[in-house]
Amino acid sequence: MKLLIAFSLLILLTAFQEQISCFSLSKPASPGYYQDGDFVIGGLFSLRVTAGDTRSKFGFTDTTHIPEHVYVDFTKHYQHMLAMVFAIENINKDPNILFNMSLGFYLFNVDFIEMKAVESSMALLSGESPAVPNYSCRPEKTDKLVAVIGGISTGISTQISQLLSLYNVPQISYAPFDQSFETKVQLQSPYQFPVHTTALYQGIIQLLLYFSWVWVGLVVPDDVRGELFLRDITEEMNNHGLCVAFAEKFPEFPAKDTGNREHFMERFTLTRVIVAFGDTYSLLRFVYIIFCNTPFGNVWVTTSDWDITTLPFQQNLGYTYFGGGLSFSVHMDEILGFKNFLRSVQPRKYPQDIFIQDVWSILFECPYFDQHWIRELSQCEQNGNLSTRPLHFWDMNTSPSSYKVHEAVYAIAQALHEELLLTLEGDSLHKDLPQAPLPWKLHPFLQKGQLRRSSNEENVVNKEVSATKLDIFNYQSLQNGSKAQVKVGEFVFESHSVQHFSLNEELITFGEHHSQTPFSVCSPSCPLGFRKSPVEGKPFCCFDCLPCPDGEIANETDMDQCIKCPEDQYPNRQRNQCLPKITEFLSHEDTLGAVFVSIAISLSALSAMILGLFICYRDTSIVRANNRNLSYLLLVSLMLCFFCSLIFIGQPRTVTCVLRQMIFGIVFSVAVSTILAKTFIVVVAFKAIKPGSALKMSMVIRLSNTIVFCGSIIQVCICAVWLGTYPPFPDVDMHSEFGQIILWCNEGSTLAFYCVLGYLGFLASLSLLIAFLARRLPDSFNETKTITFSMLVFCSVWISFVPTYLSSKGKTMVAVEILSILASSAGLLGCIFLPKCYMILMSSGGHSRIKFFK
Repeated sequence: MKLLIAFSLLILLTAFQEQISCFSLSKPASPGYYQDGDFVIGGLFSLRVTAGDTRSKFGFTDTTHIPEHVYVDFTKHYQHMLAMVFAIENINKDPNILFNMSLGFYLFNVDFIEMKAVESSMALLSGESPAVPNYSCRPEKTDKLVAVIGGISTGISTQISQLLSLYNVPQISYAPFDQSFETKVQLQSPYQFPVHTTALYQGIIQLLLYFSWVWVGLVVPDDVRGELFLRDITEEMNNHGLCVAFAEKFPEFPAKDTGNREHFMERFTLTRVIVAFGDTYSLLRFVYIIFCNTPFGNVWVTTSDWDITTLPFQQNLGYTYFGGGLSFSVHMDEILGFKNFLRSVQPRKYPQDIFIQDVWSILFECPYFDQHWIRELSQCEQNGNLSTRPLHFWDMNTSPSSYKVHEAVYAIAQALHEELLLTLEGDSLHKDLPQAPLPWKLHPFLQKGQLRRSSNEENVVNKEVSATKLDIFNYQSLQNGSKAQVKVGEFVFESHSVQHFSLNEELITFGEHHSQTPFSVCSPSCPLGFRKSPVEGKPFCCFDCLPCPDGEIANETDMDQCIKCPEDQYPNRQRNQCLPKITEFLSHEDTLGAVFVSIAISLSALSAMILGLFICYRDTSIVRANNRNLSYLLLVSLMLCFFCSLIFIGQPRTVTCVLRQMIFGIVFSVAVSTILAKTFIVVVAFKAIKPGSALKMSMVIRLSNTIVFCGSIIQVCICAVWLGTYPPFPDVDMHSEFGQIILWCNEGSTLAFYCVLGYLGFLASLSLLIAFLARRLPDSFNETKTITFSMLVFCSVWISFVPTYLSSKGKTMVAVEILSILASSAGLLGCIFLPKCYMILMSSGGHSRIKFFK
């Protein structure tokens, strides 16, 4: 009996101690919004950013304590709660989902404070706020808890999971997908809605390529998600020829910012396009820094996780700073009836909702008196409609987070449905058992859906979904003055090789600072005719533009290397196009060629006239003197010399190339040999006429003929050797003259060519020497003076020819040789024969001593 009494007292003491613990820890705390049901889903949301773990209760008629330093009110986040309420109401209206059982909810506002999230999680587990660890102070609440939805950020979701995983309560996070959850959570990580990050990266890359934005700044939160994004997007940008102008990491608010703000703003002002990756809360400090500086007209590319329309600082200037931004959002189907539900939401419809009071006062800007941190609310329009609120306060379109919350509620309801179905089929459901199944029994059913828990799983869990579709929105100011997110395109990603990017550029506006599509480059594009030259120490998007070198072009902008024109083409002045080269040679149609032809024919005609004159006056003493046959031969050879210059004019061909130099060498050797013979006759003739001389004139004449023959035959041998070894041939010079293809005769053996010239020089020098030595002979018989002068002219012309010829190109080279031929031949003709012609025509007779030469 005593033992029974002691045992009873022990049980009473234990129960009494539990009650004491529950009541002793009961203090004013953050209240929740509770609605009863057979099953209860917990919801942890964030509606504002505060300075610390503070609590408040708002009402339209009550005098309410205001928490210290409410930095930002995210009124749009109230839609997340409403999405959960809307989903639960629809599920409760359908008796087939939970078999006439109902869903309830227990909602908390944890702000963005991780400690507050932990406390609210404990309140869900214990049924009391503040919570009592490991105690169930309100079994009617805690026994019905089947799952929890929350939180909005990675940090909050992690802290919630640390606690809920101890009790194996399913948690579905509606925060942006984070691959690092597995490393942060020690036990079970929360369920997440997967996002194909590769599709997002490729969508951003395709957008940058579409507008040719190659110089881009990156802004991310200073966390693991930011690090992964920087690593992956930088690699993708480099693969597509895009450059990172700067990468800036910002700590979450209200952590102290240790970055160099001046250095960041300097780079920020020089970069036109900024890609911002993060959520509204994690980029809060970044937004604050931007609002503290003058707007520079940057174009923002971001994701729907960062709502650039929700600007907590200076709302009226929000569009000035972020207008024209482009945002990527995973394509979502409309939640049927959700907009109508939002239009019906009013404070009097949900009197138990402790959050709608505060949100409503902000949305409709209710007048209040703020005195000693006491806000007295009055005259607030409780019948207002949410659809009338501006975009920076409220958006009637379903946000991605609201969509996730709605889908999470239905995922939990489906899991409950399947669990209850199994229980009913097992005929084990009776009124003595609790109606709510144990929370951990829902895990197998939740894992069947599109949710995922581990970063080792595939990105897309639902195998039926073969493509990821992203919508592209543009933040615009409409004609009626309102602001809106307008869909301007979409991106469908199936694989790296199968992508579909479409954009309606006509619908896009880039804010107040740009009337047309802005440019974002480190260096201006290199125009046609220029190539890129890397700048040492800078990314490859920064370069100098250098003109293409000679013979090369750049027919596209931003070419890394210039293109060499084919040999038969040349670049134009702009060096952006190759033009066909002009075929160039000394033709008869050229002015210079026509002049040479006229001169050659005229001099040939003059030679023929002199020859005719000499034949006509062949019996005169002047013609007969100094061997008239040599004079005939010399005149004929000079005539041929003039004519041989014509072979140099015209398009070079194999025959003309061979003949021009051969005929030139042989004819000139005959002419110079004839002059040498005439000089020899003058010298030897005096000895032949002296009394007692053994020389006979017949011998002198035969000797002179031998001189002409030998002098000519040696040149013929030289030309024969030249012709047999390496003869001249037609050739093409594509490089000497810009834009021209020079057709010319390659001399073949250069040595043979200069041997021909050298031999002519030898004959001319020998003639000059002999004539010079015989210059003092009696005048009547002295032809050496004219020969001396003619040889001086001849040698001067050909000595000048060599350096001029070597320094000339193309048809100029041919012209030099023709001019030398005509000048030297004309010199011989003029110096030797014109004085004689004058004497023939003007003189009446000759000297008696000349008769000796008959």
